[in-house]
Amino acid sequence: MTGTTKRSLRAWIVSTAGVCLVGWLCLVGYVNWAMHQSPEVFGHVMAKMPMPAYFVLPFETLWMRARKGQLNVGDAAPGLTVKKLEDRSSLDLAALWTDKPVVLVFGSYT
Repeated sequence: MTGTTKRSLRAWIVSTAGVCLVGWLCLVGYVNWAMHQSPEVFGHVMAKMPMPAYFVLPFETLWMRARKGQLNVGDAAPGLTVKKLEDRSSLDLAALWTDKPVVLVFGSYT
């Protein structure tokens, strides 16, 4: 290869890498924006996400930062009202705390 060919090849590689980096940063920014939206918007964005994106994006880091919240260790839990399965009436979980400790278990027992 001649010196001119090497320089043009190097320039092409650098410009291609630059375009790929800018594209990746735009995609990371878009996914980060989506993670800060409602679950419906985030689900819509993720439903359209191409499979290779899952291999090149830092999903766990973005998700942990997006859903971090404002609670600190030792803070009181926020108020939560749920509907009972039996009669669909509302129940404030803070009202249960006056009698005994309350433990919430999220999961499936099937």
